[in-house]
Parts: sequence; C-alpha cells; structure tokens
Amino acid sequence: MKFAVLVNEGPYTHQASDTAYHFVHAALGQGHEVTRVFFYHDGVNNGTRLTTPPQDDRNVVERWSELAGEHDLDLVVCVAAAQRRGIVDADEQKRNGKDGNNLAEGFRISGLGQLIEAGIQADRLVSFGD
Repeated sequence: MKFAVLVNEGPYTHQASDTAYHFVHAALGQGHEVTRVFFYHDGVNNGTRLTTPPQDDRNVVERWSELAGEHDLDLVVCVAAAQRRGIVDADEQKRNGKDGNNLAEGFRISGLGQLIEAGIQADRLVSFGD
C-alpha cells in the first residue's frame, strides 16, 4: 500500500510527530511505500536543524533525517508555514535576505501542491495532529 503522511504538530508540543514517525517507520518496515511526509502548520518545526533536546530525550528531528536517509524518504516542509516560523533553506535565505538557514538534513521546502500530489498518488493520506 502507498501512504502519504501529513504532520501538523511540532516535535515537542504534541504526540503527533512521534506517532507519525513510528507509523512511517512501521509502514516501511512492513514493505509499504511512503510517497511523502508533508509537514504543515507547527509541524514544520520538525524540520529545523537548530533543535537541541536534552541528551536524555529523543531527538525527533534527527530521527526524521535518519529515516529519510535510510529509505530515500521525501520530507517536505510547507514554505509558507516555514517562513512564518523562521525556517529557511539556502534558497529561501538568499531570496529573503536572511543571514542563515536552518533546514535539517533530509528535508526540503516546497508548497502545498506537494501535499495535493502526494494525496493523489497515495492509496491513503494519513494525518497526524490538528
């Protein structure tokens, strides 16, 4: 089965991100395909490389990056939601005259069209968070 996943909550404010991660990990482990994970609203905070949790806590951003690397997973951060929350990649940094970028490895920034496309290509679109 092909899944597309939507994550609407941040990594440390709601269980949605952890649940989404475990769902994607399990689906891939069972041989299913995950066409895309789209991060929207506060979910874009899953894509900032500047997150530094305490050593005894899970590193949600790092988990997503590692999973993307292991499975060639497409992790897409909504551009409008990211800009509102100060998350930019190198292209957005230049375009908006910022002095740095903070998108984590394995993530990319794009628009809502990527969510629509993922929903069309997948058998199921699974949403985590409000």
